[in-house]
Amino acid sequence: MIYLDYSATTPVNEEVLDSFSKCTKEYIGNPNSLHKLGVLSKEVIDASTKQIKELLKLGDVDIIYTSGSSEANNLAIKGICEKYQNRGKHIITTPFEHSSIYGPINYLLDKGYEVSFVKLDSNGLVDLEDLKSLIRDDTILVSINAVNSEIGIKQNIEEIGKLLKNYPKLYFHADLTQAIGKVNINCDNIDLFSFTAHKFYGIKGIGCLVKNKKIVIESLIHGGKSTTNYRSGTPTQALIVSLAKALRLALTDLDNKYKHVLELNNYLKDKLSKYDKVRINSNDVCIPHILNISILGVKPETMLHALENYDIYVSTQSACSANTSLSKAVLNLTNDEERAKSSIRVSLSYLTTKEEIDKFLKSFDECYQRLTNLK
Repeated sequence: MIYLDYSATTPVNEEVLDSFSKCTKEYIGNPNSLHKLGVLSKEVIDASTKQIKELLKLGDVDIIYTSGSSEANNLAIKGICEKYQNRGKHIITTPFEHSSIYGPINYLLDKGYEVSFVKLDSNGLVDLEDLKSLIRDDTILVSINAVNSEIGIKQNIEEIGKLLKNYPKLYFHADLTQAIGKVNINCDNIDLFSFTAHKFYGIKGIGCLVKNKKIVIESLIHGGKSTTNYRSGTPTQALIVSLAKALRLALTDLDNKYKHVLELNNYLKDKLSKYDKVRINSNDVCIPHILNISILGVKPETMLHALENYDIYVSTQSACSANTSLSKAVLNLTNDEERAKSSIRVSLSYLTTKEEIDKFLKSFDECYQRLTNLK
C-alpha cells in the first residue's frame, strides 16, 4: 500500500497509541470526581495541558478539548458571534476555508449576521489592504485558516494577526488544522485557534480550541464544568494525554521532516509537470505536504479509483468537503473551471519514501496513458 492522503488523516503513531492504552488502564477515575482516583486523572490532564502550552509556546490561554477541529471551529465562530452580537454581526473570512468554517457561518447568516470575503492575490494570499477596508464598526470576527487543506496555500497568519491587533473590538480566529505538526506557526497574535490530533499521527476524536483567557465565548455543549467552563462533558484523559504525546513527537526534528517532504514535493512536481494534460495547482506559497494537480479531461474520482487499483490512495477534495464535482478552492485560485473539475490532492508525510513516490509515478503514468487516450 502507498498512502498519499495524509492531509485527510494520518496513521496513529505507536508511541501515541501506547500512551493512550497506558492511561486508559492506569487512570480509571473520572477527572471530575473528588476522590483520589479522580484527582490523579485530573493531574494527568493538567500535566498534558501544561505540556501543550509549552510545546506551542503559549501564554495565558484556555485549552478547550473538543472532539476535533470541526467542533473547535464551530465553538470558536458561534461562541464569539453569539457572545458579542451586541457589538455587531459582521464576519470576515476567505474563499479558501474548510467546510467546518462555512457551516457555522451559514448557520449565523440565517440569524441576521453578514459575511465578507477578503480579496486574494494571484497566489491565493490575503490582500491585507482589502482586509483593512472590509473592517467595520460592527465587525466582530475574522476567521482565516493558516493552510488551505486542498491546495496547501499558507497564509501569513502572523502579519494578519498584527494588523488585526489594531482593532480591539474584533477577534481573530485561525484554523491551524493543516499547519500544526507540519510547519512552525507563531500564535502570539491569534485570539483563538483550532487543531486536531489525527492530522499529526494522533488518535481521532480529540482536538483543541485554544483561546486567550480574556475572551469569553458562549458554549455549544452545556451541563457543567469539564476541563474548562466552555465545553461540558466528562474529560477524556487518555485522549488528552495521547494528544500531548502526538504533538511532542510531531514537533520533534520538525525542520528535517519539513526538508524531507519538500524534496519529495519538488521531485514529484518535476515529474508530473512533464505531462501535457497535467496542471500543477499548488504554488510556491503552499506547504510541500500538499500537492494539488489537475488532469485535464479526467474526472478526479476516475483517477482516484484507477490509482486505488494499484493500492495507492490519494484524494479529490478535502475529506470533509461536500460531494461535488468541482473544487471551489481550485476554481478560486486558477479561475479555470476545467482544472477545478479535474483536480486531485496528493498529500505527503515525513514517513513517505522516495521509493513510494517512484512507484506512484509509475502507476500514475499507466493510469494517465489509459484514461487520457479514452475516446
